[in-house]
Amino acid sequence: MAISIDDIKKLRAMTGAGLADVKKALTEAEGDFDKAKELLRERGLAIAAKRSDRETSNGCVLVKSVDGFAAMIALKCETDFVANGADFIALTQSILDAAIAAKAKDIEAVKELTLADGQKVQDAVTQRSGITGEKMELDGYLTLEGENIEVYNHMGKNTLCTMVQTNKPAAEQGHLVAMQVAAMKPVALDAQSIDPKILDEEYKTAVEKSKLEQVQKFVDMKLKKAGLNPNLVDSEDHIESNMSKGWLTQEQADEARKIIAEAKVEGEANLKMPMIEGIAKGRVEKFKKENCLVDQEFQFGDGDKATVAQWLAKQDKDLKICAFQRFTLVAD
Repeated sequence: MAISIDDIKKLRAMTGAGLADVKKALTEAEGDFDKAKELLRERGLAIAAKRSDRETSNGCVLVKSVDGFAAMIALKCETDFVANGADFIALTQSILDAAIAAKAKDIEAVKELTLADGQKVQDAVTQRSGITGEKMELDGYLTLEGENIEVYNHMGKNTLCTMVQTNKPAAEQGHLVAMQVAAMKPVALDAQSIDPKILDEEYKTAVEKSKLEQVQKFVDMKLKKAGLNPNLVDSEDHIESNMSKGWLTQEQADEARKIIAEAKVEGEANLKMPMIEGIAKGRVEKFKKENCLVDQEFQFGDGDKATVAQWLAKQDKDLKICAFQRFTLVAD
């Protein structure tokens, strides 16, 4: 049957699909709009299944705060070409608007919401996947609830968003701290808020790193006593390379290999664990300072190297950060 241009425009307005896709769907559905919409959805499902192993490393992250509820959400896709498209950004915004209106608690609740055009969120994402030919998925839904929430979309690029909640109205200060969160990627508000598992892993890593460093110092000392430059023999590749350049003789290389092997065994056997543990604890304290928001050096102050907590106290002695959230599509 003949499909009118008005019908094509109507279905395109309803679905956002391309003219060719809309015309094909209407033709196959013999003008039935509901059937045509289902055909477009099925095409999206087929593409999603076909491209299920593809990486969705691009996308759009948006954030919004309304009436004591803030949320950020990421709609991910395969390429930045699709991610930067107006229709893709508009779909992400419509999903975020629906989530805010419903005060959705998690990503599964968001997927079940109905958008302003009557589609379910997951159906709309599937349909958009069919239109673009790319795998798409919702990810990274985060919320804050309460008053005094400031949100920040880093440089307006829709790839990194943050939100910060203060204990009292402080729009300017909250905005600057939200920028701090974007720039310095803290893992917790303060030391008490850090997941103990994270600290345990940091301590274990610090112990092993400290052991390796102490053993290496012992090895370097032995090499220097033998008249060998540690920098010339710090790996087998370097030894071979430096021999080819004439910077090491075969005898020196053999001697260095022997000293390194023996010194590693001796160094490991004589490690002083109280000292190692002390160094590791110091590294964990440094980790806390660098990764707890209130203890980080504030990046947007007057250059006095004040921490975030100290800077806030200068603005208002009673001003505190209650919570924050951060999500990015860009590798930190």
